[in-house]
Amino acid sequence: MADFRTHIQVATVAGGLLAGALVWAQQLTLAEGVLLWLAGTLGGILPDIDADSSRSIRIVFRLFGVLAALLALLYGRERLALTDTLVLGAAAYGLVRYPLCWAFARFTVHRGSLHSLLANGVFALATVVIGHRLFGLPPELAWETGVFVFVGAFIHLLLDELYSIDLEGRRIKKSFGTALKLFEWRAPLANLLLLCLLAGGWWLAPGSSGLLARLLPLSQFW
Repeated sequence: MADFRTHIQVATVAGGLLAGALVWAQQLTLAEGVLLWLAGTLGGILPDIDADSSRSIRIVFRLFGVLAALLALLYGRERLALTDTLVLGAAAYGLVRYPLCWAFARFTVHRGSLHSLLANGVFALATVVIGHRLFGLPPELAWETGVFVFVGAFIHLLLDELYSIDLEGRRIKKSFGTALKLFEWRAPLANLLLLCLLAGGWWLAPGSSGLLARLLPLSQFW
């Protein structure tokens, strides 16, 4: 299995190259390119949020905590006094960062259902829905952000699979096949939940008619 530094470095470079190509092709502004670059980098560590001792889970839940705090502040700005709004934001961050993070680590299994292409799809669609409905991103940009999250998460799974092959010893490790998989066949209930989340995300997501045209310039780099 690749370590945290490898995951973050490869995802950062790959996301930067892809986003830079779209900016160069004048399909994105520089600010949009930076957003997609960050999305690809985040996707590169998302599959490891089920690792109890991993830095990935701490970083991801810190980001989720900041997101929850921002949403709480936006809610409180229109309805509450300044002091109450700040308390609400701090409580939202603390709730996500600590008890929710602990529960997630406690009840998930590393390289289980969240370490699959099915989960990657859920991560991507969740990004699309949150970006469009909560932060007001245009549909095309929201979908591009989701695509970059998926690409980053796919790179993570691919790296873990490649690290399962010992080229020097000319052998395949026991972990081979546990990273890059469509779904976790030993966890039907978890797969069913992910499928429901995938369907719900698809229903809530905006239309994506302009996505292919925006991403088409990337084809000349393959």
